[in-house]
Amino acid sequence: MKIFSGSSNPALVDKICDRLSLQRGRINLKSFASGERFCQFEENIRGADVFLVQSTSQPANDNLMELLIMADAARRASAGRITAVIPYFGYARQDRKEKSRVPISAKLVMDLLKAGGLNRILTMDLHAPQIGGFTNLPFDHLTFMPVLLDAIKELPVDVIISPDIGAVKRTNEYAREMGKSLAIIDKRRKSETEVEAQNFIGDVAGKNVIIIDDLTESAKTLIEAAGECRNRGAKLIFAAITHGCFSQDGFNNLTRMFWGENKTDLISAIFYSNTVAHTGREIWSVVDGLKKDKRLIEVDVSPLFARAIRNIHENQSVSELFNSVHDAEGKRA
Repeated sequence: MKIFSGSSNPALVDKICDRLSLQRGRINLKSFASGERFCQFEENIRGADVFLVQSTSQPANDNLMELLIMADAARRASAGRITAVIPYFGYARQDRKEKSRVPISAKLVMDLLKAGGLNRILTMDLHAPQIGGFTNLPFDHLTFMPVLLDAIKELPVDVIISPDIGAVKRTNEYAREMGKSLAIIDKRRKSETEVEAQNFIGDVAGKNVIIIDDLTESAKTLIEAAGECRNRGAKLIFAAITHGCFSQDGFNNLTRMFWGENKTDLISAIFYSNTVAHTGREIWSVVDGLKKDKRLIEVDVSPLFARAIRNIHENQSVSELFNSVHDAEGKRA
């Protein structure tokens, strides 16, 4: 078994390798002056069970192309099996044809991954789970739930909030696991960055709530949903997202809410996973500040991916990881 990291999130890969007591595989990744990507494996992988870990987050196209090039290089180096570990699967929101003359980009990405020479795909919390059916490759779809439930088990939560109709199935699973009631916000998207709440189903008056969603970029959906909960009498409001794809606008919105001149205590804390790395000096300063104030709480998903990778390598079940991450003694993967 050999694990190689793309450029998107080497910190997560190091944690995965540490849990598996492995060294990260040696690989040379670089860009030419033209912007073209280059890859060369710097160790023998002939016959090896190769795992390529790469989130297709921002810059999505660069990271996707790099993953494809890594897969092609591994295939040409006679790797025994090549598994793409994609903690955050980009283009997943383009999963259907909502308008005329538009692509189904998620299907195209799946076709590209297969054409690149991959034998298997492992990912987490797709925006639309049915995307797994866009390919005939073996496809393992992990969920953030086991590690998130462990992280929020001490929170005084009464109600689970679904921020839109599309997230109802996911949030209902959390509500069932936690033994809590469910409330639903019916929102309408006005533009790519603006949403508007239309209806609110459920009772949150005098209760503590947590909003659960798969991803956010601008954080406007979370802030809008929190506002609707507060208007209906909710007390403490928390939020949890799998993929913190925070844009600069997103960090600006969070900064204004938590620290701005007209700051509010609307959201007490936001939990998010480390499937997406945050880079850039300005973004890191905001992240560090919000972490110190315990406004942003990162939840490590490396135990889940490490166990999944080991189970795939040993041809064992991956579905068991939907319910638990650590064994009774909390041993490492």
